[in-house]
Amino acid sequence: MEHGDPEKHVAEKSSETSSEVVQDDGVYARAELVDPDKETLHRALSARQIQMIALGGAVGTGLIIGSGSALVRGGPLGILLGYTFVGMVCYMVMVALGEMCAYLPHKKGFPGYATRFVDPAFGFALGVNYLFKYLIVTPNNINAAGVVIQYWNRSVHIAVWMVFCVNLLGVRVFGELEYWFSTIKVITLVGLILMGIIIDLGGNPHHDRYGFRYWQHPYGPMGTYLLSKVHNHHLSIFLGFWSTLTNALFAYIGTELIGVTVGEAQNPSKNIPKAIKRTFWRIVVFYIGGVFVIGLIVPSTDNAIFVANKSKAGAAASPFVVATTLAGIKVLNHIINACILVFVLSAANSDLYIGSRTLYGLAVEGKAPRIFARVNRLGVPWPALIFCTCFCGLVFLNVSSSSAKVFGWFVNLVSTFGAITWMCICYTHIRFMKALKVHGKSRDSLPYKAPFQPYGSWFALISTAIITLFKGFDTFIPFTKDTFVTSYIAIPTFVIFWSGYKLYYKTQVIPLEKVDLTTGRRQIEEEEEQFRHEEEMKGPKTRWRKVVETF
Repeated sequence: MEHGDPEKHVAEKSSETSSEVVQDDGVYARAELVDPDKETLHRALSARQIQMIALGGAVGTGLIIGSGSALVRGGPLGILLGYTFVGMVCYMVMVALGEMCAYLPHKKGFPGYATRFVDPAFGFALGVNYLFKYLIVTPNNINAAGVVIQYWNRSVHIAVWMVFCVNLLGVRVFGELEYWFSTIKVITLVGLILMGIIIDLGGNPHHDRYGFRYWQHPYGPMGTYLLSKVHNHHLSIFLGFWSTLTNALFAYIGTELIGVTVGEAQNPSKNIPKAIKRTFWRIVVFYIGGVFVIGLIVPSTDNAIFVANKSKAGAAASPFVVATTLAGIKVLNHIINACILVFVLSAANSDLYIGSRTLYGLAVEGKAPRIFARVNRLGVPWPALIFCTCFCGLVFLNVSSSSAKVFGWFVNLVSTFGAITWMCICYTHIRFMKALKVHGKSRDSLPYKAPFQPYGSWFALISTAIITLFKGFDTFIPFTKDTFVTSYIAIPTFVIFWSGYKLYYKTQVIPLEKVDLTTGRRQIEEEEEQFRHEEEMKGPKTRWRKVVETF
C-alpha cells in the first residue's frame, strides 16, 4: 500500500477490513476513527454557549446540596481542604482533556480518545462506564428536585413531583437552553457567595457579625465523623476529612462534559482551549469560594442540613437555605430554593444530553447497537435520547426508601463511575503525550498545551485512584450492604466490560509507534475553515456581539 493521504486509505480499506485490525501501513484502527459525514451531530454550539456550559454546566447538586453532608462530617476547615485538594485534581484532568480535545475535536467524546490512543477495549469500557454514570446521575438530579420541592410541601407524595420533573426534561434547543440555565446558575451562585459574605460580616437582621465563629468549638473547625463507632477523636477527625474528598469528587464530577460537547462545537480548536482555561477560576470562585462561605455562615452541627442517608423529608436542600433561616432573613430562603430547583433541573437536562451523545459515540464506533447512531434532521440522536430518558424511572426508588437515602446511593454510584472516567482520561492523555514524542511531534505545536505535564496527569490519576479505593470506608463501620454495593460496583463493572471486550475481539494495547495521530484532522480543519469563512462573510462584529461572545 502506498503511503499517501491517510483519509483516503480509510475509504479504500474500510469496506474490506475490520475496523479493529492493524492496517497495511502500520496504523491501527483508522477506519473506525473517521467521523461520519452523513446523519451526524451538527456543529451548532457557539462560542458563548460553549463558554457558559463550561462555566456553569457542572455546577449542580454536588455543590449546592451535597456540600451539606461534607460540612457535617468534615467541619468548615475539612470541607475547605477537601474541595481544594479535589479541585487541584479536577483541574489537572481538565487541562489533560483539553489538550486532546483541542488537537482532535471529534464526535465520539473521550471514549474515542481511549480507543485511538490506548486500546479499543479500553475505549469501549470507558464509554459504557460513562454512559452508566449518566443513566444514574439524571434520576439523581430529579430526586434532588423532589427534595427541593419537599421543603415547601410534604403533604403531596414525592412520586407526584417525580412525574412532573421527568416530563419537564428535554434536549430541544439544548445549547441555548443550557446557556440561559448556566447563566442563571452563575449569577445565582455569585449572589449566594456575596450574600454569605454579607451575612458573615453582620449584614443580617440581627446585626450579628459571625466572623469565624463556626470554626471554633463546639462547631469546628474539623468534624468528628463516626466518633461513636471508632471511639478515637483523632481518627474520627481524619475520617471526617476523608469523607469530604468523596463529596468533593461527586461535586466536581461533570466538569469533563466539555469533552463531549466538542463534537458539536463551532471552531473547536479555538473555543475549547478558551473554555478549559477558565476552569481554574470556576474551581477557585465557585467551588472553593462557595464551601468557604458555607463554613462561615452555617454551623456544622445544625440539624436542618440535608445529610445523605439520614435526613427527614422537608430538610433544607442546601446549606445556603439553612443560612438564611438562621440569619432571620424572611422570604429569601424560598427564592434561593426556587433557584436551586433551576440548578438541578438544568443539571438533569445536561445529563440527558451527555448520556445520549455518549451512547451515540459508542454506536458510531460499532460498540453499541447501530440504531443509537441515528439522528434526526436537527442532528439529535433521538433513539439514544429516548433510551437515556427511560432510566429516569430509577428515581422512583425513593417511593420505598427516603429521598435522602436514595440520594446517598446515587452519590456513591455517580462518584465511582465519574472517578473511573477521570482516571481513564488521565491515562489516555499520558499515552497521547508519549505517542506525540514517539512520532516526533512537539507539544508546543498543539492548539493547546496543558500545563504541569506529564506530572499533572500522573498526580490526578494516582490521587483519584486512592480516593476511589477508600471512598467507601464508612460502609464497613458497621458493614452496610447497600452502600457497599453502590460504592464499589462500578469497579468490577468496568473490569468486566474491558476484559470481556478484549477477550472476545482479541484486542491489544496499541503500540505507541502505531497510534493514529492524523485520521480525522483534515476533516476537522476543513470544517473550521468553512466556519471562519462564514464568519468573515457576516462582516465585522458589532461591539455587543464581541461582548456576548467574550462572556
